[in-house]
Amino acid sequence: MKKFSKILALIFALLFTWAAFVQHNDPDALLWYANYGVAAGACLLFYFDRFHPALGIILAILYLIQTFLVWPDKFEGFTIGEGDIENIERGREAWGLLLSGLFMIFLSWRRIKDKGS
Repeated sequence: MKKFSKILALIFALLFTWAAFVQHNDPDALLWYANYGVAAGACLLFYFDRFHPALGIILAILYLIQTFLVWPDKFEGFTIGEGDIENIERGREAWGLLLSGLFMIFLSWRRIKDKGS
């Protein structure tokens, strides 16, 4: 499971990097570069065995707080044209933050479990 977790962390590092890259035309692109860049960095730390579980828990808390702050008044899905564009955009952003937070929890759990074995 340790090798699988490291490969998964590397895959998520690439996905978070891609998510940051596609924010280049967003009005608040720097915020998203930071959010996804930090998540990618944490994944790389995990891959190179430099990740501390406390870092993951702190990041997870921050990502989950942001998720609730960004969550749209009415979730209308992810597809443009199926609702208010502002709600769709905020929904996408919130889900990205939620995924980031949940993956940080996973990395922390794996690191704790690996150290216990």
